Amino acid sequence: MSAISIGQAVVLGAVEGVTEFLPVSSTGHLKIAEGLMGIPVDDKAVVGFSAVIQVGAIAAALVYFGKDIVRIVGAWFRGLGNREERYHHDYKFAWWVIYATLPIVVVGLAAKPLIEGPLASLWVVAGSLIVGSGVMWAADQMGRHKRGEDDTSLKDAMWVGCSQILALLFPGFSRSGATMSTGLILDLERVAATRLSFFLGIPALTGAGIYELKDAMGSGAAVLPLAIGTVVSFAVAYASISWLLKFVAKHSFNSFVIYRILVGVLLFGLLGMGVLS
Repeated sequence: MSAISIGQAVVLGAVEGVTEFLPVSSTGHLKIAEGLMGIPVDDKAVVGFSAVIQVGAIAAALVYFGKDIVRIVGAWFRGLGNREERYHHDYKFAWWVIYATLPIVVVGLAAKPLIEGPLASLWVVAGSLIVGSGVMWAADQMGRHKRGEDDTSLKDAMWVGCSQILALLFPGFSRSGATMSTGLILDLERVAATRLSFFLGIPALTGAGIYELKDAMGSGAAVLPLAIGTVVSFAVAYASISWLLKFVAKHSFNSFVIYRILVGVLLFGLLGMGVLS
């Protein structure tokens, strides 16, 4: 493939940063942006590039939630050597994140040919955007929003962790949308569901970026565009995280539902008219 240009890297980095943690599907928006710029969405180097610039967004989450992460990791290490520390919620939560990440790792490795092939279609993205909107709307209506972050359990973490598989197999469904919706169905408050989505996304997305690095570097993606896309993704994602947590504290997810439906319908139209393929 032709190397992704610096200008394209800036655009894709910004798109990734804005959409990675919003429940609108970063993968779907990246594929739409790539399609509009004439970049082949199913090329291995492009898939790798997209995965690597996700690391910039994840780095933003690491910085934003740095104090929480240090506290949780510290509790985990203390619990390994001290039985009394194992009753602490942070120690348990660290293990829950590990357990809840395993399903998406297994499915990701097993279904890699499908994920990078037929399921990378923009038709799949459009359909997943709309179907995921219905799930998100139903979850927000069903949820009683009464449980806080300290009320989460291993069962909650496993359900939310497994829901990431939907976004992995159906780009456009949105990892954030799937995990937040699952948290709402489990009666978590919107902020608690959003924070749990962040914590479970960090190991999964970081691992995906590292795993795809060899494809991105070995299949035509130049180092400079990769670096620029990642830096842009970091800066934009940090601002996006801050905004999202403030937004969900006072608003429902209806705005995202409407936006996703509009984007999905628009994408179907562009595909149907041959503007995108």
